[in-house]
Amino acid sequence: MDIDHAASLTRLTRYFETLTRQSVGNLGEFYAPNVYLKTPLHEVRSAAEVATLLTHLFERVDVPRIEFTATLLQHNQALLVWNLHFHAKRWLEDEQVIHGASHLRLAVDGRVAYQRDYWDATEDIYVKLPIFGRLLRWLRHRLFR
Repeated sequence: MDIDHAASLTRLTRYFETLTRQSVGNLGEFYAPNVYLKTPLHEVRSAAEVATLLTHLFERVDVPRIEFTATLLQHNQALLVWNLHFHAKRWLEDEQVIHGASHLRLAVDGRVAYQRDYWDATEDIYVKLPIFGRLLRWLRHRLFR
């Protein structure tokens, strides 16, 4: 039986577009138990650890919202281009946006078996922090002027 990876990818993007703290519990429908996920800040090797990362996201930010701007699929591999909108609970008052992309490999059952996220943590987070951001802007100015 051939899996319809396009349908699996559509279900996955809808899941993330409507993600809530409560729906994190449904992650196993979309991620293989032994999924490998790497981001600029984390590396995990199970769906349970991915769920923990998402739970921590809801603890650290208010109103996280993912919007997908492009989706490419070839066989069992996909590229998702996305924006993560959120309000930080501590340091930043304005809505923040992380621009990123994810490379996925889908398992034979249509669930994510591999995910590698690409985004610029320095530009999208660190440079916006009060003290650390000033230091990074100064370093950038000194190194690249």
